[in-house]
Amino acid sequence: MTRETIFPHRHLLGIQGLAPTEISALLDLSDDYVDKNRSADRKMTTLRGKTVINLFFENSTRTRTSFELAGKRLGADVINMQVSASSVAKGETLIDTAMTLNAMHVDVLVVRHPDSGAVKLLSDKVNCAVINGGDGSHEHPTQALLDALTIRRRKGHLDGLTVAICGDVLHSRVARSNIHLLNTMGAQVRVVAPRTLLPSQAERLGVEVFHDMRRGLADVDIVMMLRVQHERMLGSFIPSIREYFHFFGLDYEKLAAAKPDALIMHPGPMNRGVEIDSDLADDVERSVIREQVEMGVAVRMACLEVLTANLQKDFR
Repeated sequence: MTRETIFPHRHLLGIQGLAPTEISALLDLSDDYVDKNRSADRKMTTLRGKTVINLFFENSTRTRTSFELAGKRLGADVINMQVSASSVAKGETLIDTAMTLNAMHVDVLVVRHPDSGAVKLLSDKVNCAVINGGDGSHEHPTQALLDALTIRRRKGHLDGLTVAICGDVLHSRVARSNIHLLNTMGAQVRVVAPRTLLPSQAERLGVEVFHDMRRGLADVDIVMMLRVQHERMLGSFIPSIREYFHFFGLDYEKLAAAKPDALIMHPGPMNRGVEIDSDLADDVERSVIREQVEMGVAVRMACLEVLTANLQKDFR
């Protein structure tokens, strides 16, 4: 099976709509890159002559650095565009930016944007492949893929697992992408959050809803904590940080409700003492947070490879 057939899409804008076989193929390829990245000879020429631009309208350390490292390990020329210092900050529209990038003959564009749908708009206007690095509260597909890879390497499978996604679900693109992926791959998904941090009619996403951590974590295989996104909150969503941690922060007492071998995840950056107890976050027996970072490079290498392999195809 060729790279073009395992993922027959021009862009990666979200998880929603992907088939289980397409997700599995990306995870299988990512698995190969995990082993390659752990070897002494990590530099490849797969994307030699290709240009990857990281266009980030929001600050990011993990995602941008991970994509940069992924592109460079594959041999691509990687450029990080600082939007705050670019023409966009001077009033250039997103469409004008697309026209400028087209003139540069870029191969892959990785975009993070604060507005949901902005990455899709940009993908309609450029000739290159586009990867969504996170748009508003919509989706963050490569984060869901790296989370799935982390789980699959530890548990051996995704189907049949029970996963609790806890915290600020309302503002989380990570939660949405993970819900789509886990449901598609046969996992049972719960969301655990105060009512103020849940989208309306959350059950329509195909999840069980809980407002109590101990009930929500009962016998789960995976506990996925979310960052409290203060920057997206217009108004008062939680009474105080101290009260939030008391009821919804993960500590050993609440974790006791989960299965004894339940894994703890967090997309980062962590607010220690807010979403998760610091000692628990560093517990190497339970936490796979650092593994998630490692899996991120491998997943992004896989995504860059399959999308560049598709560049010559006609998707009309």
